[in-house]
Amino acid sequence: MHWQALIDERFRLAEGPFWDGATQALYWVDIAARLACRLSLGRYQYWRLPEAVSAFIPCESGDALVTLASGVYRLDLDSPAHEPKLRLFCVADPLGGNRANEARCDAQGRLWLGSMQNNLDEQGGDLPITRRSGGLFRVDPDARVTPLLEGQGIVNTLLWNASGEELYCADSLDGQLYAYAVAPDGRLGPRRAWAQPSPRGVPDGSAMDSQGYIWNARWDGHCLIRHAPDGSIDRVIELPVRYPTSCVFGGPDLRTLYVTSARGAHGGEALDGALLMARVELAGLPCQRFAG
Repeated sequence: MHWQALIDERFRLAEGPFWDGATQALYWVDIAARLACRLSLGRYQYWRLPEAVSAFIPCESGDALVTLASGVYRLDLDSPAHEPKLRLFCVADPLGGNRANEARCDAQGRLWLGSMQNNLDEQGGDLPITRRSGGLFRVDPDARVTPLLEGQGIVNTLLWNASGEELYCADSLDGQLYAYAVAPDGRLGPRRAWAQPSPRGVPDGSAMDSQGYIWNARWDGHCLIRHAPDGSIDRVIELPVRYPTSCVFGGPDLRTLYVTSARGAHGGEALDGALLMARVELAGLPCQRFAG
């Protein structure tokens, strides 16, 4: 697999890639640098936000959601890069000292948002995680928030099987990918360990391909791991970066795999912090916009 940097920029903590099929645009964030980024028709844009931002998801209404520590906001995509126009949409996790982390929309266009203890100082530097105060929340298009899980460490990877009856969700603090049954009323059943363990790094963000396999980015592992629907390891995909953070399928045929990465504090690989791309042999599943 031939990996290359999509653009010249290197990011401190790139995360949350989202491919918008309707506009053929790639969205992602730099959490530590407080940037919401978009690449559309070869044009790179960013919006500098007042807080760390963990996800940037376009909405059916024409604007986008950004997930900040103080809440979920709507971002006017026509506003200037250094004066972004934000409007508070909801506060999913009201617990002080937490911040948003992983966020994805399900097939109904509802936002699922995982939180964690804030681990970034004002300059984007690392802070220790000392408590399991994170949660998982569902945000409906009318801004109604439904708490789903509590006592989480670092919520990552939010994906569903084809029927929507099973949720796959990582807790990076545990180093484990879990599965939850999703009841018809939206409640989650007991969690169970799902993915086969691996010594190759810590599970971070993921994408699902058209065969129902999950491609999981492995923080500090130099790789992606492709898990079969039963959680077994199908293959390990080597990467030219030490800290891959997440991935998404994109392009007109959904056969381009984009991988976000972070820079280490003390140097590392030449491509660390790059937004990577490579062509793959099968298509992925499309991302879902927020329905509101």
